[in-house]
Amino acid sequence: MLPRSVLVFLSTLAVASAGPLRKRCSSVQPSATAPPPVATSPAEEAASPTLPLTGAATELPAANGTLKAIVVGHGIQNYTCSAAGANATSGGAVAVLYDITSLYTTLTEEQRAKLPVDLLHNTELPLNLAPTSNNKYAADVANPYKPDADVQLDGLSAPLKVLGRHYFDASGTPTFDVYGAGVLFKGAKLHNVKAPSTADAGIMNTGAVDWLQLNDKGFSVGLTETYRVVTAGGNPLACTEAQQSFSVPYASQYWFYD
Repeated sequence: MLPRSVLVFLSTLAVASAGPLRKRCSSVQPSATAPPPVATSPAEEAASPTLPLTGAATELPAANGTLKAIVVGHGIQNYTCSAAGANATSGGAVAVLYDITSLYTTLTEEQRAKLPVDLLHNTELPLNLAPTSNNKYAADVANPYKPDADVQLDGLSAPLKVLGRHYFDASGTPTFDVYGAGVLFKGAKLHNVKAPSTADAGIMNTGAVDWLQLNDKGFSVGLTETYRVVTAGGNPLACTEAQQSFSVPYASQYWFYD
């Protein structure tokens, strides 16, 4: 057995050695659990699409839900006139929706903005036009849609696939039947902002329709919000007589959130 004086010396040495060791461990631990922030790469940013902005002082409110799909719509905006010189009243819209969800992050900002413009100016309306009408672009009420067909745009490696249809139902509710994604949206306008002054004025040179935020009216399936952004064309003509009606071709992006 060791003498008591030796045991006391060894015990004191162990305590003295243990103190600094604990301090070194505690000083290393924070840097191990809280590393410095890492900058987000362009690829990581592109993986999370961001709702476009007009660049004006007032923008549409931010979305509350999770992005479900991004489409580009191509069709017509319908209008009627109560009198000559009056402001045209919206009579709804008819459009076909093409899926760009997976394509979106592979394009440059300029290419994304051009999608509605290219659809509007370089492809035929995907609608059956009324057989007899003074309204050049009016859709056939009984059968407005052509059979679903993909559309090829210059500069894209693959055609855009049809994802759904946009129309106003019998009660005048904006409806988006996005059957390709298994969802349906019936909404009401919450907010609108003017399209940028640089937006494409459209085939009839009337200007681009407003950007919109629409909220679920309570009859939607799988969606809570819809945004109409990056618009091209669609604004009304001037009213020259009472009971006048006309349709104006347009295209835009639509962003759907659940």
